[in-house]
Amino acid sequence: MIMGKKVRLHPTKEQEQKLWQSVGTARFIYNWTLGRQEENYTLKGTRKNGGKFISDGDLRKELTILKKTEELKWLNDISNNVAKQAVKDACEAYKRFFKGLADRPRFKSRRKSKPSFYNDTSKLKVKENSVLIEKVGWINIKKNLIPMNCKYTNPRISFDGKYWFITVGIEKEQPIVELTTESIGIDVGVKDLAICSNGMTFKNINKTRVVKQLEKRLCRLQRRVSRKYLKNKEGSKFVKTSNIIKIEKQIKLLYRKLANIRSNHSHQATNMIVKTKPSRVVMEILNIKGMMKNKHLSKSIAKQCLYEFKRQMQYKCEFYGIEFVEADKWYPSSKTCSECGHIKPKLSLSERVYKCECGLEIDRDFNASINLSRYELVV
Repeated sequence: MIMGKKVRLHPTKEQEQKLWQSVGTARFIYNWTLGRQEENYTLKGTRKNGGKFISDGDLRKELTILKKTEELKWLNDISNNVAKQAVKDACEAYKRFFKGLADRPRFKSRRKSKPSFYNDTSKLKVKENSVLIEKVGWINIKKNLIPMNCKYTNPRISFDGKYWFITVGIEKEQPIVELTTESIGIDVGVKDLAICSNGMTFKNINKTRVVKQLEKRLCRLQRRVSRKYLKNKEGSKFVKTSNIIKIEKQIKLLYRKLANIRSNHSHQATNMIVKTKPSRVVMEILNIKGMMKNKHLSKSIAKQCLYEFKRQMQYKCEFYGIEFVEADKWYPSSKTCSECGHIKPKLSLSERVYKCECGLEIDRDFNASINLSRYELVV
């Protein structure tokens, strides 16, 4: 099984400048590819040039010709593989959209998009304490963090707002684990992140004092930068001063810290569930888009990162040989009594305790997790 390995890079100032040039090239070529596809085929029904999808091979040929022009000759200073992969990524994004697997691809913004680019696997070299990035040079890393003399897949270099990282896929042998006969049902929600049928409960990290303090600080900085923008307004334009740039950098770092706290909490929760070595894990199919339409809960649902929790649970189960089952989204796990099997016709969100005619009184989320643990796939 291929597992990702993420390692921090320690570039010099000159190397960091070259990394930013590669990032800019990848973004420019990605947007150029989307523009060419938009010219060739519009989604409103109007067709140009027959409306055929341009293959990435044809676009690469066009790109080779464009590199010879005076306007885009600067592309030759960056690795050719960065531009090639950017074309391929944009084409793959359109293919996923046409198959109904993703939304329509958007143009990448310099301000909002994640800075990243691809490094060719054949050009990637690894030593004990350094890694070779094409046309950038040897960049220092911590000793023995990336295994040497093995096959790497899809190396990507990215910037998270504070540090540079390299991510590579490495083939790992699946461990032989003796599993129990236990089937665990997991009910995720807003009150708590996850409630398991075996009694394990994982709290909502967003309700902790640390996260609330960071969010308050974030709100204060956002109000502060908004006032500075209004103060430095010239006509219809906003002047970005050095103080505004400084505050916006602090805001980015706060967003980064909050994202890392939430991701770490999800990893800890999923690891604890997997370490119980169940034979099966059952979760409901999450309709995140539908849940986000609730204007009262959408912000809380977004902070919980429920899809990320499910993704982590899924690949960790696959790695340890645990069966991962997704129950149908219409399966009445919350409305069904785990004692007698009676299904309530209505159950409002305000009812946090499930009360049944048979006399059972139980927390509704724990009741749902028990029902999920007993869920059986119909073949």
